[in-house]
Amino acid sequence: MKLANLAEGVLVADQILVEDLTALAAQGVKTIICHRPDGEGADQPNFEEISKAAKKLKIKAHYLPVIAGKISDNDVAAYAQIFSEAEKPVLGYCRSGMRAASLWALSQASSVGLSAALSAGKNAGYDLSGLSERIAGANSNSSGLIHHEVVIIGGGAAGVAVASSLLSRNSKLDVAIIDPADTHYYQPGWTMVGGGIFKPSTTVKTMASVIPSKAKWIKAAVAGFEPEAKQVILEGCRPISYDALIVCPGIKLNWHGIEGLVETLGQNGVTSNYRYDLAPYTWELVKQFKKGKAIFTQPPMPIKCAGAPQKAMYLSADHWLKSGRLNDIQIHFYNAGPVLFGVKEYVPALMEYVERYKANLHFSHRLTKIDGPAKKAWFTVTDADGNTSMLETSFDMIHVVPPQQAPDFIRASKLVDAAGWVDVNQDTLQHKIYPNIYALGDVTNCPNAKTAAAARKQAPVVATNVLFDLNKGKQRAAYDGYGSCPLTVERGKIVLAEFGFGGRLLPSFPQWLINGQRPSRLAWILKERILPPIYWWAMLKGREWLAKPIKLDADK
Repeated sequence: MKLANLAEGVLVADQILVEDLTALAAQGVKTIICHRPDGEGADQPNFEEISKAAKKLKIKAHYLPVIAGKISDNDVAAYAQIFSEAEKPVLGYCRSGMRAASLWALSQASSVGLSAALSAGKNAGYDLSGLSERIAGANSNSSGLIHHEVVIIGGGAAGVAVASSLLSRNSKLDVAIIDPADTHYYQPGWTMVGGGIFKPSTTVKTMASVIPSKAKWIKAAVAGFEPEAKQVILEGCRPISYDALIVCPGIKLNWHGIEGLVETLGQNGVTSNYRYDLAPYTWELVKQFKKGKAIFTQPPMPIKCAGAPQKAMYLSADHWLKSGRLNDIQIHFYNAGPVLFGVKEYVPALMEYVERYKANLHFSHRLTKIDGPAKKAWFTVTDADGNTSMLETSFDMIHVVPPQQAPDFIRASKLVDAAGWVDVNQDTLQHKIYPNIYALGDVTNCPNAKTAAAARKQAPVVATNVLFDLNKGKQRAAYDGYGSCPLTVERGKIVLAEFGFGGRLLPSFPQWLINGQRPSRLAWILKERILPPIYWWAMLKGREWLAKPIKLDADK
C-alpha cells in the first residue's frame, strides 16, 4: 500500500488489502472509498472483503467504482456527496490512486481552485494536468502530445514478451508499455500454489524488474482509444500517439457473475486458484479436509487456462488419496461445458484419473449462486434441448472459477467484436479494421486456448508483423494457434496437452521423450522446474526457445 496526502484530511492509495486496515485505523482514517471495480485485477480483494474488515475497525466504507479514465459527471457528483458527508480523514483507493485523486480534484477544484488542485495532485505523485481543460470547461488542447513508435497496452506475460521480442529484433525501436500495476505475476504457477508445490512468492516479481530496460514504462491506466487519430487516452485524459499499437491487457475475472460469491470468497470453505491471495487458502483447505463433499467448478468458455479448474481437482484428490482420506471424500466436478476437455485425444488419460479419484462429472452445469455460510450452491442445468433448470446442492469445500471477459475499457472500445473481444485476424493477429493495431494474449477473439504458452508463441508473430508494417522488417509471420495446458493429474505426473487451431495436436517433443497423451514424469519436471525459468528468463527476455514464428510471404 502506497499512501499519499492530497489535502488536509484527504489521502489516496493504490489497492489496499484487508491486512492494511489496522494500520489505517491506527493513523486515524475514518472513511474509505473504493473506486476500483471488483475483478479488475488478479491480486485484488473484492470490496465486500474490505468492507467487512473495515466495519470491525469502525471505518466507514463506500463503494464508488469507476472504470479507469471513464469518470462521468455523475461519478463526480456522487463522490462530492460522499466526501461532504464523510467523517475525515478520508482515504480513496483504486489500482494506482489516480482515479481517487482525479475524483477529488474534479469535485473540489471549484472550492480549492484549479491551480491548487493540480498542485496537490503533483505533490502526491499524480499528474492531473489532463483534467485542467475539463475543470476549466475549455476545449482540449493536444499540444505537447507524447508520441512513441510502438505503444503496448498491458505489462503482463503477453505485453512484456512482445516488447522483448520487438527489441531483440530492433534495439533502437521506440517502445512504450502502459500498465499501472507495480507487480507482475507468473499466473500459471498458482495451480501449483493451490496444490502445495510452489510458494506464492515464487510467482511474483516487481513490474520494474521485468520491463525491458530499453522500453519506456508509462505507469498509468488506459481510459480509451481513438484509433482514427492513432491515439490512446490515459487516465487523467492524457493522450499518447503511436505508429503501431499492441493491445494485450489480459482478461477480467467477473467474480460478481456468481451471486453471493464475493461475500464468501476466502472463507466458509470457498476458494479459487484464480486469485493470488486465495491460492494458499486452497492448499490450507485441502490439507485440513478430512471428509465430506468437495466441489470444483468450471464456468462457460472462454476462460484463462481451460484446464486449471480440473487441475485443482486432480491435485487435491491426489493428496487425499495418498493421505488415506479419499474414501471419506466425495468429489464433484461441475462444468458449464459439455465435455471434460476440448481436445478429445487427451480425454482418455484424464478419465483414468477421474475414475481413480472416483470423481463425479456433471456437464452443462453452470454455477449461478452460492451461499457460503449455509454451504449451498446452485447450478443452472441445460439439457440437450436447451431447456434450463436449477439444481441446489450442498458442499463442505468448493473451488470456484469465475466467468471471464475482456477488461471493461476494452469492451467499451471500437476494437471489439460482438462478444467484446479484440477483433483480430487469427493468423497475423492484426486488427480486422485498423491495420496498425495488433493484439495478443487473453484479450483477443482468436479461437485458441488462453494460456501463457499461447502468448509465448504469439509474441514473436506480432513483433515480426509490426516491424514489417513499420518498414523495419523484411517478412511477415503467422500464428498456428498453439496453446499448451500441462494437466497436473497427480503430484509428479502431467498430461502435457499441446494443440493448435481446430484441436490439431502440436507436440513440442518427440513422442519417445514425452507422449502428451499419457501422464508423464518428465512433463512434471518440465512444469515444476523448467517452465518457470523459461518464463522469467526466456519468454520475458525475448529469447524465443521453441517459439520461432512461422514465416509468411510479405504480400499476405
